[in-house]
Amino acid sequence: MITGASSGIGATYAQRLAARGYNLLLIARNEARLQQLAAELAACHGVQADLLCVDLEQHSGIEKAAERLRSDAQISLLVNCAGVALNGGLGEADLDSTHSLLQLNLLALTMLSSAAAVRFSLAGRGAIINIGALVALSPERGNAIYSASKAYVLNLSQSLCSELSGSGVQVQVVLPGITRTELLERAGSSLAHIPPSMVMEVEDLVDAALRGFDQGELVTIPSLQDSSEWQALTQARLQLAPNLSHNQPAARYS
Repeated sequence: MITGASSGIGATYAQRLAARGYNLLLIARNEARLQQLAAELAACHGVQADLLCVDLEQHSGIEKAAERLRSDAQISLLVNCAGVALNGGLGEADLDSTHSLLQLNLLALTMLSSAAAVRFSLAGRGAIINIGALVALSPERGNAIYSASKAYVLNLSQSLCSELSGSGVQVQVVLPGITRTELLERAGSSLAHIPPSMVMEVEDLVDAALRGFDQGELVTIPSLQDSSEWQALTQARLQLAPNLSHNQPAARYS
């Protein structure tokens, strides 16, 4: 099951997974695009691609997708790609746009991850891939609402991995940097002012993410050259843990 499958990262995951022999369940609002993609995948790779045209910004759409996850024993991999971004600062955000972002980036991803976690753990196998963003680690550089939503995706995925330890279910969260997709244009921005050296092609991103998946990575950062930098950050965070909750304030607050 791939959400956001009509374009960008989701469509590229569909192409790459079809090449690996996966039959697919493609989810998005744009039925025409999904039909075209399904036809291409069948012609090129001989796989079956079912379509579920729902709006994951609506409760009813989330529930239809979650119910399919709960009831379809053929689904062994969930790829949560659906997401939107916002342009401008927090003070410029309007209620409707903010609600749509939170519904799609947080609620849909959470409820589908939950449904998959329950069924996959009962089966003793399966995998969940969540697409976050690098602004989860660099909130000063992004829109506050969008970067916070992607920090949530990172935190959720790490916690879910811990909860599912020993269940046979693999969890991966992918943190792309700036990628050549329609995301910025839909948010009212563009790549025109961004140095080309910072923009990754979507095919390169997905290929790197799948290599990280094959290697069993929990967190995959496709642009990061030295993985020891991430390991050092993780170790520093873990070293904080024993000092984060005591029965008295720290002496520096006396």
